[in-house]
Amino acid sequence: MDLHNIRQDYSKQSLSVADCSDDPLVQFRSWLNEAMRAQVNEPTAMNVATVNEQGQPNARMVLLKEINDCGFVFFSNYHSRKGRALAANPFAALTFFWPELERQVRIEGKVNRLSETDSDLYFATRPYSSRIGAWASHQSEVIGSKQELLAKATLIGVKHPLNVPRPPHWGGYIVLPELLEFWQGRPSRLHDRIQYRLDKQQWIKERLSP
Repeated sequence: MDLHNIRQDYSKQSLSVADCSDDPLVQFRSWLNEAMRAQVNEPTAMNVATVNEQGQPNARMVLLKEINDCGFVFFSNYHSRKGRALAANPFAALTFFWPELERQVRIEGKVNRLSETDSDLYFATRPYSSRIGAWASHQSEVIGSKQELLAKATLIGVKHPLNVPRPPHWGGYIVLPELLEFWQGRPSRLHDRIQYRLDKQQWIKERLSP
């Protein structure tokens, strides 16, 4: 299989510094809303990259659950590989890719845990089966079989037939952005890239070479 000639030219839209809001979070919300209106597949899916205490990178897809004036929120098991990496090295890089719009957004920043109250509030909105799953899954650990996992979920359902409390090992993270890049595909690989970087609590907006 020859991969050398697999390529696509991009030409749907352009992006200039003047097009972009002075606030990158406002700009992100605008692009996310456009992705949702365009019915992009999984518009809130993002690649979350972390680095563990040995300096080894790891990445996986996670769903964005909130964007607020401080940053980007997602939820996970604190004992998972990503949770252990964030405990050792509390920084992450996020990537959103919306191919239908020929767009990509990259975000880098420090990561903090959400408060227990905020994690409780979100956990209570999850479907019952998802709340059971948060207890049953020792995320990233080796298990003997799927049946073992299902049996554990059944026992938890018996224990909590109506209300499932949040497990202490599960909760939210917020990525506090220090750098964001908005990428718009353009013809001849001369893509538009607008970067925001935080400098002394002020956002500097600039164009990058493709």
